[in-house]
Amino acid sequence: MRIDLNAVPVETGTTYPAAFQSAVAGRSRQRVGNAAGLKNFGVNLTTLTPGSCSALRHWHSAQDEFVYVVQGELTLITDEGEQVLGPGDMAGFAAGVENGHHLVNRANVPATYLEVGDRTHPDTGNYPDHDLVCLPDRTFIHRDGSTHH
Repeated sequence: MRIDLNAVPVETGTTYPAAFQSAVAGRSRQRVGNAAGLKNFGVNLTTLTPGSCSALRHWHSAQDEFVYVVQGELTLITDEGEQVLGPGDMAGFAAGVENGHHLVNRANVPATYLEVGDRTHPDTGNYPDHDLVCLPDRTFIHRDGSTHH
């Protein structure tokens, strides 16, 4: 099925608790996998404005992730450090590997990448730089299990 990118809504915002929302304020996505009716994995065309992040640094308990840089320059940050990614560069993150990752746009122009993730459930998102865990129902809690407000 051909996807008309102009017909795919651009989404902004996040479900993160208020204290963390500013990190991704410059992120926008087009859910092109949903536009094609995909069920087993998601595909997003994501743009980060200068200074924005793809997400808080995180890892998934059950879901794999893959990114492909389309244009611009992004800094990949993991436990191993930082790597600059440009057009054509790729990175993958296996489920259950406790190595937080995210992309940051440190350049002065927007950058766009394709992100692919499977939809295995249940999945928990873990945020090693913050006292934050995302449960399978998309609620956020502290590491001690208490509700995050």
